[in-house]
Amino acid sequence: MNLPTVQHVYQHHHLDSTRWQRYTPRNDDIVIATTYKSGTTWMQNIVMHLIFQDLQIRPVTNFSPWLDVRTFPIEDAINYIEKQQHRRFFKTHLPLDGLLFYPQVKYIVVGRDGRDVFMSLWNHYQSYSERSYANFNDTPGRVGAPFPRCPDDIHVFWDGWINKGTFEWEREGYPFWSNFRHVQTWWNYRHLPNILFVHFNDLLTNLEFELLRIARHLEIHLSEALLAQIAEVVTFDSMKENAEKIIPDISFTGGANAFLYKGTNGRWKDVLSADELAMYHATVQRELTPDCAKWLENGGLISA
Repeated sequence: MNLPTVQHVYQHHHLDSTRWQRYTPRNDDIVIATTYKSGTTWMQNIVMHLIFQDLQIRPVTNFSPWLDVRTFPIEDAINYIEKQQHRRFFKTHLPLDGLLFYPQVKYIVVGRDGRDVFMSLWNHYQSYSERSYANFNDTPGRVGAPFPRCPDDIHVFWDGWINKGTFEWEREGYPFWSNFRHVQTWWNYRHLPNILFVHFNDLLTNLEFELLRIARHLEIHLSEALLAQIAEVVTFDSMKENAEKIIPDISFTGGANAFLYKGTNGRWKDVLSADELAMYHATVQRELTPDCAKWLENGGLISA
């Protein structure tokens, strides 16, 4: 069976894919993979409750680090995760062609309609604080240009994000990294038994069923009663209510409540013009296979 291999090195103001070279996997490790604003923190919180099998609210970033972000020393990150005694779970924002892949690790890929990703990313970008820009631009070792300030006009941001890449092999996602291409790199390997795809829409509409799918993928056995209780604790509304406990000390204007913003879909319908939606469809057609595009817009179970 052909396994994914590293094809590109991702290094810029946010990312450094080479940091994963320092990682030594354990046989029960879990990696949560998303582009951005697709339910990353939501899935980390879900996995945390499934691992600990309780209802306690914990700071997710204390348990589940983002290994490819370059704003803290990789030595500290590796030392921290090597000391963890619980089942480890990490997040990554890397496309699969930039991530070392391990058959013994369980991967969960979370997807979301690209237009909803954009609207959430707009709020995210607007909420960056001075500390955020300093972290990404002034931390030693940055490769390439500094991270630019958020434009004042959402339509200016859309034009760059949908039509321009950050890395030379990307054609969308600026000034962050690819969204659509990112998903496609994972989709190409959806047949592998250690990769599970979960859609944001399905977490909103059928959370308990999705928790069961995730638990089975992770080989975690829960009673029906506990599963139902966890489902109540990990709704987006519950996370929003406990945002300051789940992601404390975040360097965002507006704090954790700005980071966990609305958790709703369809806001783009009142924002994007017909011409902008034409850009969206052209980018989707160029970057995604038809089956991947259909799933990314609608969700639902997929077959290899």
